[in-house]
Amino acid sequence: MLKGKNILLGVTGGIAAYKAADICSRLVKNHANVDVIMTEHALNFITPNTFEALCHNKVVTDTFDRNHPWEVEHIALADKADCVIIAPATANIIGKLANGIADDMLTTTLMACECPKLIAPAMNTKMWNNPILQDNLKKLKHYGWTVIEPASGHLACGTEGAGKLEDPSVIVDWVINQAACEKDMKGLSVMVSAGPTCEDLDPVRFLTNRSSGKMGYSIASAAAARGAEVTLVSGPVNLPHPANVKVVNIRSAADMYEAITSRQKDTDIIIKAAAVADYRPATVADNKIKKKDDGSDLSLPLERTDDILKYLGKHKKKGQFLCGFSMETENMIENSRKKLEKKNLDLIAANNVKVEGAGFQGDTNVLTLISHDSEVELPLLSKWDAANRLLDEIMKLR
Repeated sequence: MLKGKNILLGVTGGIAAYKAADICSRLVKNHANVDVIMTEHALNFITPNTFEALCHNKVVTDTFDRNHPWEVEHIALADKADCVIIAPATANIIGKLANGIADDMLTTTLMACECPKLIAPAMNTKMWNNPILQDNLKKLKHYGWTVIEPASGHLACGTEGAGKLEDPSVIVDWVINQAACEKDMKGLSVMVSAGPTCEDLDPVRFLTNRSSGKMGYSIASAAAARGAEVTLVSGPVNLPHPANVKVVNIRSAADMYEAITSRQKDTDIIIKAAAVADYRPATVADNKIKKKDDGSDLSLPLERTDDILKYLGKHKKKGQFLCGFSMETENMIENSRKKLEKKNLDLIAANNVKVEGAGFQGDTNVLTLISHDSEVELPLLSKWDAANRLLDEIMKLR
């Protein structure tokens, strides 16, 4: 996701500094070139050797180090960076950056950075809630910084509350959001649906399907990384929220129908990647349905759910782009073309669950992108790459 990108990681003197090694490792695994600057106090918590072993670049700690190339090093690092992430960020570094203080290698470099800048605070809850700190964070936001707010939990000082460094996977997702893609979708509003729906049968059982939501989440994440304003309408899944995406959590097909149709008129592009139930129990039992003592079979009457895609196609506003998904087990092209025409879609992404790498819950997909005038067969791709190829096709057709 970050191949060819230069990421500058700043590490400051908090107990969470050890987690910065995980962040560095994850960035490298995403094929980023990572440069690390450590403050003097950070050296008390973790050594430069750790980061150098992970990123294979010399860690910078001293503004006046004589063992440097001919260029002015802090300016060179600032010019090189495609994105900056400070993690963990102490109250001290936040105060310095908010007020233009540049008295060490990290702050001096950041003063010269014009790329996207992210900061992930980590500190004691009382420090986090201090109004001076909150004013400084407002200043940073005003100056264009993105603040990744800390999580709540058990802190190193023994207290419970806000101030825990956000999970490294979430922090790296924010870096991907800021640095991975050109912002060719800036100014567009995109709505994506993802995951399964759950249709209650009684207080303990429900009908659902095997959708993990990974494809829809990848599409939402990719669209946000390309600059779009993204709303993700999600069924129950076990996935973290994508960075810079508004998530609307729903449970049933009826919930999804309401969430999507109520937002349709304000959306430029709608991508329906969710696996929505076609049927639901005709009645929901008030109590658990028990086995019959006589051993006879149980019949469950089902009724149709509202067809969300059909409604969207019927009420599509001028200039709005509508993309559906078609998961098939046979006659994929024929069935998908019928759906394209019947639902008044602009594009349909079809896949056959019997094809290896294209089924539920995996990290890859094999899509065929079908419009009224074309068919584009994609190879086996990661869902992130498949999402971007889908967005490429949508932008081309628009």
